[in-house]
Amino acid sequence: MADSSNSAASGAEKPKAAPKPVNPAFRALGMPNFRFKLPSRNWMIFLTVTGSFAGAIIYDRREKRRAQQKWCDLVAHLASEPLAVEQMRRKLTVYLAAPPGDGMRVARDHFKEYVKPILTAAALDYTVIEGRREGDVRAGTAESIRKLRRKAGEPSSVVTDPTVESAVLDARERLGIQDEPGPKGDLVIGRHTWKEYVRGLHEGWLGPLDPPSPPVDTSVPEGTGEAMKDIATGDAPADKQENVETLEKTLESAEKPEEKPEEKKEEKPKPTGPADAYIYPAEYSSASLPPSLPQSFDNSVPVEFPHILGFLNTPIRLWRYINERHMAENIGRQVASAVLAASSRPFRDESFSADSDLSGADVDSTTSRGGYEQQNILDVEEKEWHKSVHKREEADKEREWLDDIVLDPRIASRMQTVMISPEDEARSQRIFSQEEYILGQERPAPVPFWKGLWIKYGYGEDAETIRRKPILPNVDEEDA
Repeated sequence: MADSSNSAASGAEKPKAAPKPVNPAFRALGMPNFRFKLPSRNWMIFLTVTGSFAGAIIYDRREKRRAQQKWCDLVAHLASEPLAVEQMRRKLTVYLAAPPGDGMRVARDHFKEYVKPILTAAALDYTVIEGRREGDVRAGTAESIRKLRRKAGEPSSVVTDPTVESAVLDARERLGIQDEPGPKGDLVIGRHTWKEYVRGLHEGWLGPLDPPSPPVDTSVPEGTGEAMKDIATGDAPADKQENVETLEKTLESAEKPEEKPEEKKEEKPKPTGPADAYIYPAEYSSASLPPSLPQSFDNSVPVEFPHILGFLNTPIRLWRYINERHMAENIGRQVASAVLAASSRPFRDESFSADSDLSGADVDSTTSRGGYEQQNILDVEEKEWHKSVHKREEADKEREWLDDIVLDPRIASRMQTVMISPEDEARSQRIFSQEEYILGQERPAPVPFWKGLWIKYGYGEDAETIRRKPILPNVDEEDA
């Protein structure tokens, strides 16, 4: 019985399979015999997480390039339009400021990545007004408007020194070079820049042309203490003895408290703004309009600039990092509308309804807050500013970034923006689906993947580059 049980157990055991022979090539290189098998549970979790994140990034970057290429192709036909010899290319003005709590490099990278490609595709010229800290864009905007007013002939006591820019403009005027006819515009990037831009418009058009007078120094002048010491000791010179009585009366009047009326109302201190400000928002309604004020300003296009800091906001930053295609789509539409400028409209005034009996002359700039469209543009970004920006050092000091936007009806009614027309919107969708291409051009043949890599990273040239390459004659008269 025991022998039979042992024989049955040994018969149930299957012989182990012989190991596969090692690949001779691997054995010659000294490599082990690799066996393909499924990864373990931990490796599966790691590869799933990293692969999903990498796939989300790759997909987002591909769609981001497609969205940017769509808007670039929409405006690329402007680059091939003929331009007269005596004309300069149409120019846009870009207002760029460092985001609250961060440096200027972040704002420049945002401009180069999302805005500049569309301007380059349309072959438009642009001027950038930068602001490294709060108030720089406001001062730059106001100063550029004051230069226009002085050039228009308004009297001013400011003597401007000649600069390279003014010399170039004078040379162009003598040669008869003019700007290309067409609508111009301003691209304002970010909510903080938009606040300074609106403040600079009001300061430039409603403020004076002459700079404000410096603050009066109410401190005791230098040398007064020594003079009083000499008077007390009787060692004062003869020419100073005449002013002894006048100086004593001045000191007595300064030390004597002023008599205040019993029923005098308490006046609130006037808010103090930037030291270089020419006018404050409280003085908008009493300011007179300059004679050179146009009936409407150039188009103002606000461009979104979401920027959030902080370690606790890491999930939000990661979500935005893998969804940059949506921001590229929105910014591309805004910039393309400013470049094409096919449909412009004034900003809406929501402070009064259409059935209101009040006229525009009865509207005061200090009472019309919150009723204009300009005051609510990109207001979502303001909630994401760093907490250090929201701290006020002085309660009565004005801050362009923290204070509400105050608009004067005479300036707000002249501001206008642009929208992309339905025809251009439909054409952009056809370009995105590859049903249409740049106006006046045919879509080139698709390039294989390997050939694109060879052209990009190797020494190859695409057909368009070869076509544009100049053909040089045989100047040496040698046989080819």
